Amino acid sequence: MTSVAQGYEGQERPTWELYSKCIHCGLCLNHCPTYRLLGVEMDSPRGRIHQMILVDEGRLKLGESFVRHIDLCLDCRACETACPSGVEYGKLVEAARAQIELNYRRPLVSRLLRSLGLRHLLPYPGRLATLGALLRFYQRSGFERLVRASGVLRLFGKLGEAERLLPAVDDRFFFSELGQVFPAEGKRRARVAFFAGCIAQVAFAELNRATLRVLQKNGCEVVVPAGQLCCGALHVHAGVRDVARHLARTNLDAFLTDHFDAIVTNAAGCGSTLKEYEQLFPNDPAMLERAAQFRARVRDVSEFLVELGLLVPSGGEGRPLRVTYQDSCHLVHGQKIRSAPRELLRSIPGVELKEMKLADHCCGSAGIYNLTQPEVARALLEEKIEHARATGAQAIVTSNPGCLLQLRAGVAQYHSGQQVLHVIELLDQSYGGGDNR
Repeated sequence: MTSVAQGYEGQERPTWELYSKCIHCGLCLNHCPTYRLLGVEMDSPRGRIHQMILVDEGRLKLGESFVRHIDLCLDCRACETACPSGVEYGKLVEAARAQIELNYRRPLVSRLLRSLGLRHLLPYPGRLATLGALLRFYQRSGFERLVRASGVLRLFGKLGEAERLLPAVDDRFFFSELGQVFPAEGKRRARVAFFAGCIAQVAFAELNRATLRVLQKNGCEVVVPAGQLCCGALHVHAGVRDVARHLARTNLDAFLTDHFDAIVTNAAGCGSTLKEYEQLFPNDPAMLERAAQFRARVRDVSEFLVELGLLVPSGGEGRPLRVTYQDSCHLVHGQKIRSAPRELLRSIPGVELKEMKLADHCCGSAGIYNLTQPEVARALLEEKIEHARATGAQAIVTSNPGCLLQLRAGVAQYHSGQQVLHVIELLDQSYGGGDNR
């Protein structure tokens, strides 16, 4: 029998200080993807906050119903952008999930998969590399085509659906670049550290290399510190804060041993968590100070290039290309960065930016949400592809690897025909460093 609990325990819990900012005005409702899709008050930010308060007061069990509604939240934080009272909803939902992790016993399969991925895979680069090599063999050997054609994946339900979202594994992983220094081209304008991520080192290694090239083109000496690990974003979103703290401590040690003008990441989800490491150490003054020093240096790559002053790619007008931009949730709502990636796109010769409708609404990726809640994720993705197609753009551009995977799956599923690119990939091509297809 599934166990339930009343109230919260420990220090990491939703607090009245955060609750009390919500005035229940409802302005968040139309910005919440799950409320817009499902029309259920308990699946809105206001409704979820009310449930958190009821659990805290012991008037609602921390049981299956509460967990279901909290799990359905994408943690996209669009409600934070809409909220006139400044409710820090991300802190609330992540604290609620930490309480769920402590007090609720999930079904066996869910527990095993969460433990395998969050505790025994992502924190270990060697295991990631081994899994990456196995996936690469699966994809390159022709076995993937046979499995998909056989229809056997339908027997595995959500796990079978998840297979289509597997990233194309790169030929050469990024782990070999850890510990290296890449010199600036021309006069050195800045010395930066690059955060390489975890899955990105296996599935987005070429995006990482493109980021290094763009930074070098802009006069940056780029250091890729050895010893860095996964940022912990997926752990924070899932409430697995003990592992997130371990990863944060390791990354603080890796990046604060030297002076850098900035610590740069090309993943919006990673950047949002890196900038919020302080939230993992509420009662540790020494770690709070280190996390604050770290936060002051962390920059999304688009944010950093705009601050530095982009060296505009030379080459006339370039090949004409109409693009539309999809805001990554944790860039626009988590980090409040909206204009920087658009400025970069407008600076590229030949590129025309055509805004899509609801560009800052979630595409349905949301970390691993598209794996755990595939029906909702699929509905959000279909809407996103429709809006992108309506612009007539040849390419959809975004700022987060998870969004890239989700949008590429959508383009394939709905046959919309666009390329899906990271802002940096397009910049790299304009500098002549990438494939200028």
